[in-house]
Amino acid sequence: MGELYQCTPNFSEGRRRAVVEAIVAAAQAAADVRVLDWSMDSDHNRSVITLIGDGESVFAAAVNAAEEALKKIDLRTHIGLHPRTGALDVLPFTPLAGTDRHKAVELAWRTGKEIADRFKIPVYYYEWAVRREYPVTLPQWRHALLHDELSADDGPQKAHPSGGVLLAGARSALVACNMYLNSREMQVAELICKSIRRERTHMKILEGVRALALFLPSRGRAQVSMNLTQPDKNSLPLLFEFVDDIAKMHGLRVEETEIIGVLPAGLLAGASPGKILWHKWKPEQILEPV
Repeated sequence: MGELYQCTPNFSEGRRRAVVEAIVAAAQAAADVRVLDWSMDSDHNRSVITLIGDGESVFAAAVNAAEEALKKIDLRTHIGLHPRTGALDVLPFTPLAGTDRHKAVELAWRTGKEIADRFKIPVYYYEWAVRREYPVTLPQWRHALLHDELSADDGPQKAHPSGGVLLAGARSALVACNMYLNSREMQVAELICKSIRRERTHMKILEGVRALALFLPSRGRAQVSMNLTQPDKNSLPLLFEFVDDIAKMHGLRVEETEIIGVLPAGLLAGASPGKILWHKWKPEQILEPV
């Protein structure tokens, strides 16, 4: 087996299906790339595509997708729950097999520079690919870009009028997981998020779990939106039980779990998707060890 990378571009569009499908088609047009999954959410107004392939194929797919997104997405009219800074908002690369962290960083830099030069959009690098001491993580970058004057790592120094800026990076595997409560009660969702942060900080469990409470108007439900940045240190059944137990203490429960993109099979810890109420799972979303 040669080099294999996962690339998971996030786009600030989740309401116009034709636009998202056009972006997916542009990515698929690259030779030897495989689209494992794609999804869109109208409340977040966001879509996520999961690609795998060698370095050249995911490079070409990412550039193709960026071009299509910048043609069709205008941040000046964009409204959605999810934090964002760009039309193509984040572009992370993860080494899967036959490669390593350093090559993933080089791929992120190469792709980011190509997008910056070709489409005249500022590019900033995060996580492993960061070129400065601070900021490093996505939350830190979003805060910094809102409050600080930061020079771009590549491309122009002024945000693109409709496309904003791009955050490109290299990182270990990340799992995006949403749990819906059977209520619109935001106070409980916020309490759950605070409990996750407390356990992560003081008890050293739920390591790498970032949580945000959101209200989704289209579903009339409160959502606990989570990123698992260290999935090898977590178990989805354990996380589900943690969230559900707190909800039940307040007379609520988790009614559904949603996974955006793919996850390593080990994160299920031998349980079935039904154990965590992941009703809409697809076999291609569960990655077996390579």
